[in-house]
Amino acid sequence: MKAKFILLFLGIALSSQLRAQAGFPFDNEIRDFKHQDSLKFPPKNGILFVGSSSIRKWTDLEQRFPNQPIIRRGVGGCELWQVVDYYTPYILFPYHPRKIFIYAGENDIAAGKTGRFVFEEFQKLWEMIDKKLPDATIYFMSIKPSPSRAKFFTEVETANKLIKNYLNNKPNSTFIDLGSSILKSNTAIPDSSLFEADMLHLNSKGYNKWQAVLEPYVK
Repeated sequence: MKAKFILLFLGIALSSQLRAQAGFPFDNEIRDFKHQDSLKFPPKNGILFVGSSSIRKWTDLEQRFPNQPIIRRGVGGCELWQVVDYYTPYILFPYHPRKIFIYAGENDIAAGKTGRFVFEEFQKLWEMIDKKLPDATIYFMSIKPSPSRAKFFTEVETANKLIKNYLNNKPNSTFIDLGSSILKSNTAIPDSSLFEADMLHLNSKGYNKWQAVLEPYVK
């Protein structure tokens, strides 16, 4: 009996290790979210923000919308395909939110994937949400033009355009243009003063711009 228990334990440990090696690189963050939920599980019908580090690093998001049931579940560095393939059972479906704000795809493109690839992964995600949470309203937050990733702007534009056109024909779905809010006046150039020193992540002033655009939708 003891030997069987040891073999079972080793099997679980090996499975976890292989899962991480096979494409689950943010296991620690997922465990943190599960721990938070075990202490106080968010109520149903909340407003979920899910995606990559632009959500994870928006640490005062809840305070910016104090009268709303915000649930913030950003996984730093993750790509949209990883949200689709791995994370929805942990950071999306359990909460049964009434609104879902998605920011992801930028890291996919920076990793060499095309804007069309991001669009196709988003299609998968939309269909998954529509099937499991048909009453939820879905918002895609446009992929931002980060100065440090200027060479990818063409693919970013492609992804945003395809996703926008796709959502125009979908119920309870909205494409939110956040990119325009962080450009220099009358230009297509991102305002570097709205970014942290890495020219990738927004600073507080940058999030001010996003907040102003999002306010009509977060209610």
